[in-house]
Amino acid sequence: MNMVLSQLLPVVLVLLSVNHPAKATATVVLPLERSFPTDNEVDLSQLEARDRVRHGRMLHQQQHNGGVVDFPVYGRSDPLLAGIYYTRIQLGSPPKEFHVQFDTGSDVLWVSCVPCKGCPTRGGLDRIQLQFFDLSSSSTAQPISCSDQRCALGAQSSFTNCSAENQCRYTLHYCDGSDTSGYYVADDMLYDIVTGNSLSTNSSARVTFGCSTSQTGDFGMFDKATDGIFGLGQHGVSVIAQLSSQGLIPHVFSHCLRGSNGGGGVLVFGQIVEPTLVYTPLVPSQPHYMVNLQTIAVNGQTLAINPQVFKTTRDRGTMIDSGTTLGYLAEEAYDIFVNAITKAVSQHVRAFDGLTGQCYRTTSRVDIFPVVSLNFAGGAAMVLRGEDYLIQQFSIGAETVWCMGFQKFPGRGLTILGDMVLKDKIVVYDLARQQIGWASYNCSQAVKVSATTSNASVASISVWHLLLVLVINYSVAVSRCSLS
Repeated sequence: MNMVLSQLLPVVLVLLSVNHPAKATATVVLPLERSFPTDNEVDLSQLEARDRVRHGRMLHQQQHNGGVVDFPVYGRSDPLLAGIYYTRIQLGSPPKEFHVQFDTGSDVLWVSCVPCKGCPTRGGLDRIQLQFFDLSSSSTAQPISCSDQRCALGAQSSFTNCSAENQCRYTLHYCDGSDTSGYYVADDMLYDIVTGNSLSTNSSARVTFGCSTSQTGDFGMFDKATDGIFGLGQHGVSVIAQLSSQGLIPHVFSHCLRGSNGGGGVLVFGQIVEPTLVYTPLVPSQPHYMVNLQTIAVNGQTLAINPQVFKTTRDRGTMIDSGTTLGYLAEEAYDIFVNAITKAVSQHVRAFDGLTGQCYRTTSRVDIFPVVSLNFAGGAAMVLRGEDYLIQQFSIGAETVWCMGFQKFPGRGLTILGDMVLKDKIVVYDLARQQIGWASYNCSQAVKVSATTSNASVASISVWHLLLVLVINYSVAVSRCSLS
């Protein structure tokens, strides 16, 4: 399906607040679009299948003269074809452009290199031409040696070993069964900076990334093939960690996902400023964005769930993950939660067991379903409406069928808050302070962002941003978490 580009170009207004225009770190603003709407009669089993395969340090922030760093993001909105999202980056000297999948569930940026065993040679995403990084073709490329401290940093995000040539080699295992291996390289990444109303092109930063020489699993599928993965976790050689340590961006990023049928939203390397934000601490020393969920309340009544169910251990805990489409509850909490919802609406709906869980037939609006409160450490509550935990399936005459969007996580005690839960909320990942915040928000509206993790500001800059195409991960190919 060929889509006319002009149909995908709404305009997003972003206000950038900085402490001092000459000393502000850059704020990266990435407009986003949803792969497919979750409230438009999407088959729930398709969403669950895409999620199922997915689940199988504070750095010194320097000050730097900067502005807004813009990485245009692209993607396909048809989940039956691919439904993955990617951005373009430029690496090397002279710079070469690569299309990389956007992934918050892993840390490493890597691209296919010459030579590469099992790597895809053609892509089906918007007819992109796949590229291979050639170490000998870049005058600024440098393999990372085993004694280099960047090799030790890479070991935080991958399994590393030393080659006979003294190259720092890595192996990455993903939850969907895919694997990639190669060696770490340091080279220049090219980007543009917008400061005020001026555009400064060809700015660059030295980054460490993976040069993939072997790939197995889902990477080679024609309709999902890209040049690599852009890992945006918080550890090791994550680009967010690298650029923030160089003073190019603040050590915080945010997103706001629109819940309307058209989807969309914005991703910011910086902090979206909103006075109603509430925060909860990140659980320390975890590979993913884990938080302490303590209780769940339905219509103000706390459910009788043992708090130990949500305690973070090796195979338990609560993860905030925008790469997951649905929501998942630990097995011991699931039935208690669903029974409470069913009891609250028993006079207004006809409940029945659907193919993927509890469903309801009703002639009423979705707002008859109760308000749910997820209560976290530090007193932060995330309030969910019916549309935040239910998926509209289809209609039977005058009745609408709504099915439970939360799924049971069998065998493990994981609770995962995916896009279904996070939509129409500002979510701030304040990595400098090791906390995550959120606030209900109409994500169709403009957002105000700050280049620091403080809300204080003395200047405001208006930046008009053209949305080129969408980005958030809903397919198996993009929704990968690293097992390293």
